[in-house]
Amino acid sequence: MRKVTIVGAGNVGASCALWLAQRGICDIVLVDAPIAKTIPVGKSLDLLQAGPIVGYNSRIRGNADGNYEGTENSDIIVMAAGLPRKPGMSREDLVGANQQVVTDVIAKAMPLSPNANWIVVTNPLDTMTYLALKQSKLPKNKVVGQAGILDSARFAAFVAMELNVAVENVHTVVLGGHGDEMVPLTRYSTVFGVPLTEWMSKEKLDAIVERTRKGGGEIVNLLGTSAYYAPGAALAKMAEAILLDSKLIVPCSTLLEGEYGLKDVCFGVPVKLGANGVEKIIELKLTDDEKAMADKSVKIIRETMGALKF
Repeated sequence: MRKVTIVGAGNVGASCALWLAQRGICDIVLVDAPIAKTIPVGKSLDLLQAGPIVGYNSRIRGNADGNYEGTENSDIIVMAAGLPRKPGMSREDLVGANQQVVTDVIAKAMPLSPNANWIVVTNPLDTMTYLALKQSKLPKNKVVGQAGILDSARFAAFVAMELNVAVENVHTVVLGGHGDEMVPLTRYSTVFGVPLTEWMSKEKLDAIVERTRKGGGEIVNLLGTSAYYAPGAALAKMAEAILLDSKLIVPCSTLLEGEYGLKDVCFGVPVKLGANGVEKIIELKLTDDEKAMADKSVKIIRETMGALKF
């Protein structure tokens, strides 16, 4: 059985473990920082005991006190650890705190699983994906961030709700940084192959685009904490694509080296995910307006990257 290590036993990491376990395609090791104490052990035991009820056979193990035992030779390491941005915390504060987290995880996990693919969801996501790539010194195809797959799913869910159609009929594309300046591409988004502009008015579509951009914040305002079911499902979908070598095309944060006219930045674009991680970057032709939105998103990412300390 293949193995996925999830670092971070909070809501996102535990949700990812649940969605992955239900697929039955890998064993799972759940770890966290020493401060989490026995939480990864308790959550993994709870998930393991759900197997006979739901009908999955994945072996799920949790480690206490920041222990990485049993993570050896993982096929994938999911980086779900990190601090959320708190009131009064600047972007630089968040970057500094989570840079320490990412650096620590790489130092402990990489020697045990040098050939693993990495999926990053720690915020600020694009900056932390860039950091993980530079810190690990892995080839760029081996480190990918969960970006537009979640934002595209939110976009699709809102479209399906508005039109009262099955979500399977809705295909949406969202590029850019994982934040309020993401770039929903309505031209490339369809319902049963028909562009969204033919299904609804510009005003309605603009409202859905705006709700998509604010989708994460909407949930934070309602829950008092970040979303976790959908982010966990998005991580599991990415891991599945790598484990099964399915060649799934999905928007992810990846290092660009000239694509879309961008260099030395991790940015959300469509990629082909397979056994080798990011196997191809798909370049879409953008209009001037779309390019302007993308440039605005890149500017914010670069400002955040400026807080990294190497």
